[in-house]
Amino acid sequence: MAPLTIIGTGMAGYSVARQWRLLDPDSPLRIITRDDGAMYSKPMLSKALQLGKDAEGLRQFTAAQMAETLKAEILTDTQVTHLAPAEHKVLVDDRAYEYSQLVLAIGAEVARVPVEGSAADRIMSVNDLVDYARFRAALKPGARVLLIGAGLIGSEFANDLAAGGYSVQVVDPAGWPLPRLLPEALGRAVQDAMVPLGVTWHLGTTVHQLDLAGEAMHVRLSNQQSFEVDAALMAVGLRPRLGLAKTAGIDCGIGIRVDRQLRTSQPDIFALGDCVEIGGRLMPYIQPISLAAKPLAEVLAGRDSALKLPAMPVIVKTPACPVIVCASHTEEGHWDVQGTAPDYEAVFRAADGRPLGFALTGAATSKRLVYAQQMPAVME
Repeated sequence: MAPLTIIGTGMAGYSVARQWRLLDPDSPLRIITRDDGAMYSKPMLSKALQLGKDAEGLRQFTAAQMAETLKAEILTDTQVTHLAPAEHKVLVDDRAYEYSQLVLAIGAEVARVPVEGSAADRIMSVNDLVDYARFRAALKPGARVLLIGAGLIGSEFANDLAAGGYSVQVVDPAGWPLPRLLPEALGRAVQDAMVPLGVTWHLGTTVHQLDLAGEAMHVRLSNQQSFEVDAALMAVGLRPRLGLAKTAGIDCGIGIRVDRQLRTSQPDIFALGDCVEIGGRLMPYIQPISLAAKPLAEVLAGRDSALKLPAMPVIVKTPACPVIVCASHTEEGHWDVQGTAPDYEAVFRAADGRPLGFALTGAATSKRLVYAQQMPAVME
């Protein structure tokens, strides 16, 4: 019997494997990963510096330990090059592995914006443990860091780097941090809270050029400001990995399109996690993955199940100014903001006044449950 095969050993891959094993203790399971297969918490990557943890300190279990726990064959450092849905095979270079059912848990890759200059190739990114180990090794005590991006990932890294004793220069074309999640007043509260930590914000501008300057790098912005840094980090967001799915004829939009059973357009192929599009939107973050793993495992085990998603508030890891946001899945509406900095309560409302999302900062984050109960479910 060909094994259930999962591509990816991030939270999505391991979560569905664990749930499926609870339902099917004995059927063969194969997991393929392009990295070392270690299990770790990806959200910890943007708070590890403040906690004093290196890459090794973030590992929870090795691939060998996960293989034993899951009674699985785990192929590490193995890059899948092609999918052959008609033959129910996964291809790795010139070798083929047959599957009964296939789960794509291949995640997302770092989005990048173009930067010119002789030091452009020194801009790093952090999307996994290997990236984090490389970035941490490049940081000398008290280093000056250029951070490109003031969204969720950029703001979290800015807080973590500054709290870890680094000088941080954040550059973003938006007018305030977290612009896609927060109205201006709340974004400004986040911005102001990080200044005393050593974060300098360059908003409404972009990095025009990054050039070598001895051991340092010279940054020139589009507004003609300039300064020097010792390290640079790209943190403008993530985009789903779609290459494997597209070449296999799987329907893709902004992500790999799946139905409420996490089933793709190809028979016996499913997808889960940051690579997925469902109902016309992406479902990143931890909670959607956690909630989707069980119904997907039930479907893989031959049971009838479907994904349901409640309102899902997200905790942004910016302890200088705590933030909780429950994003609306429509752009139609307006923000109602109450409070004073840094303690704001904001509700995103439809034209008829219905609450569609909320955002809380500072002490107001204690009201998370009150607001969450008022929000509509994402998927009933």
